Amino acid sequence: MKIAIQGEPGSFSHEAALKMVPGAEILPCSLSAEVFAALEERKADAAAIPIENSLAGSVLEHFDLLLAHDVKVVRETLLRIRHNLIAIDGVSIDEVERVYSHPVALAQCRRFLAAHPKMKSIAFYDTAGSVKQLVDQNDPYAAAIASEEAARYYGAQILQAGIEDNAENYTRFFLVRRNGEVLTDPEANKLSIAFSVENRPGSLVAALSALSAQGTNLTKIESRPVQGKPWEYSFYVDCQIGGPDDVQRALEALWAHCGMVKELGRYRGAEKDSGLRG
Repeated sequence: MKIAIQGEPGSFSHEAALKMVPGAEILPCSLSAEVFAALEERKADAAAIPIENSLAGSVLEHFDLLLAHDVKVVRETLLRIRHNLIAIDGVSIDEVERVYSHPVALAQCRRFLAAHPKMKSIAFYDTAGSVKQLVDQNDPYAAAIASEEAARYYGAQILQAGIEDNAENYTRFFLVRRNGEVLTDPEANKLSIAFSVENRPGSLVAALSALSAQGTNLTKIESRPVQGKPWEYSFYVDCQIGGPDDVQRALEALWAHCGMVKELGRYRGAEKDSGLRG
């Protein structure tokens, strides 16, 4: 299976893709929109996308892309995010003047960076891409914040491991496939839905109350503005399910109150692992 990811080989998305589909071929993409385009154009069989981080929150662009494309979520996994300060061989931590990484990774390492004021933080498009850049440029005064796998993949050294502010740092990833190629998992216990309601008092409460009346347990709710319709919103919910009948009841409950309802996928809920890898 070929899986599209946003980012370079060695990124956390790469690691998550291989965790969900061991032995998969990875197709790196620069932008999230390119990931979904690769899936739609059949350049990839699936896509692995981060949807939520336990510290930084949701990846909002990916909710929009899930709604815009004819795809379904078929699996999820939780990846322990462990950030490392990485440099080319022979560099010491005292020599580092610039640190490159994705803005979210930099934000998750604020205490380490504050303790090293000599290091200037510079945002980059990808964690693994920042390692690739410093190796390509052979820059002895630069470092990157990325995974252990990225250091191994590009042949760099870890100057200091585990520099994130909070050890309870997990990212939830979805495995996404084209809608027509999805087989329902008989052991699925989670459901993701997108829906929109009319812009009038009580409409959202009515929709959520209808779900609650069915005994549906919501585990997440997120709102996103509807493009081209100011002050109108789409809502995304995750809920627990016991079987196909629960899915049908939840969808029917929403249809009674919503102008749009889309099932984004049903899948098995992931559990936290020990996260010993980078």
